[in-house]
Amino acid sequence: MNEDTIAAIATALGEGSIAVVRVSGQDAVGTVAKIFKSKLDLREVPSHTVQYGWIADPQEDLILDEVLVTVMKGPRSFTAEDVVEISTHGGIVAVKSVLELVLRHGARMAEPGEFTKRAFLNGRIDLAQAEAVIDLIRSKSDRAFQVARKQADGALSKQIIPLRQQLIELVAHVEVNIDYPEHDVDEVTADLIRDNCSSVLAQVNDLLIKSNEGKILREGIVTVIVGRPNAGKSSLLNALARDNKAIVTDIPGTTRDIVEESVSLSGIPLRLLDTAGIRETNDKVEQIGVERSHGALNDADLVLLVLNHHERLHEDDKKLLQQLKDRSTIIVVNKIDLPGQLELAEIERDYAKDRIVFLSAKDGSGIEDLEKAVSGLFFSGAVESGDITYVSNVRHIALLHQTKRSLEDAIQATYEGIPIDLIQIDLAASWESLGQILGDAAGDSLLNQIFSQFCLGK
Repeated sequence: MNEDTIAAIATALGEGSIAVVRVSGQDAVGTVAKIFKSKLDLREVPSHTVQYGWIADPQEDLILDEVLVTVMKGPRSFTAEDVVEISTHGGIVAVKSVLELVLRHGARMAEPGEFTKRAFLNGRIDLAQAEAVIDLIRSKSDRAFQVARKQADGALSKQIIPLRQQLIELVAHVEVNIDYPEHDVDEVTADLIRDNCSSVLAQVNDLLIKSNEGKILREGIVTVIVGRPNAGKSSLLNALARDNKAIVTDIPGTTRDIVEESVSLSGIPLRLLDTAGIRETNDKVEQIGVERSHGALNDADLVLLVLNHHERLHEDDKKLLQQLKDRSTIIVVNKIDLPGQLELAEIERDYAKDRIVFLSAKDGSGIEDLEKAVSGLFFSGAVESGDITYVSNVRHIALLHQTKRSLEDAIQATYEGIPIDLIQIDLAASWESLGQILGDAAGDSLLNQIFSQFCLGK
């Protein structure tokens, strides 16, 4: 347990109904009791109760604010230490004044993420759960939030722990055979090692297969909207954003630069980039926009190629269709509210029907079909069934790959007749890699790197 008491503002600074100062540590209750005026002594109140009173500067005999104080005594608190939360009036002045008073009476300013770090160091959560708190804060969609919520509740940890247990039992079995060959213990055979390693490897592979989907939910899909001028790209952006983010006119070439907007499509976060219409032009400003459109295409995870249902395919359309056929591309046939002239047969030669969506960005019809197409392109269907245990953290994914390599090496070694004392090195390495996901033997530099990403007060 840490001996010092820390404090920070736990809510965003700005206008609002309330703000919260969080205090944690051995003397959290005693520190706040020095500046809290109420009918009851804060040091005597039961845990998990809320007390009404005033925060006052005892030296100046000055009341700073009327507050509610919540007392949560360890270990039944977020940090597993005594925690006090002071709810002040919103705004900046009141909460800053209260924090300064708390700091003057024995607490020190918390470092970014230090409350969560203490929860980890005190054994309340593991490192995977702590990292999920960052994802909760940064969630860009409902689904991303649900995934992070599951991770914070220990969904990933519950899958990792039994795998580690299986491996450590195998390692122990191998060590007994190596150190005490004269004892009457079951022999460690190549088949036994292969069976156990293959069992763990299959589950590690399942987690890695889901990791691409997890990263999408965590980081979002960079989505570029391309097409010829006046195909309805900006109208599509506005329809997806449910707002008039881009200027829409009947004049071709209205969009000269990239317009960016973040949206959630059926819970999948998209970073939408509406680009200048791609065509041959002598307008220098429009040429720059077209060049930027081509540049954005190179960085895109998903391309929405917008075609005009009311016009025949232009040479520029055909070039884009050929250029994008091997990319993650969805063909958006827009303006279906107008009579059709588009040659669909030519498009269907290179694009499957589930990659072609018909809609009207003007009235919103067909947007749901686009949502299904995006989900189908990037997700295996597990999202729809409610399976939301994903590995999304880059550090976790790297450690799972390390585990996979060690297990594969151990399996290969059994076929090559390598002695079990050498195979045991790979078994131990796979066990340790999984443990690093949970934070076993995590060094100070790693912990500092992880928790420095948090905001103050978390």
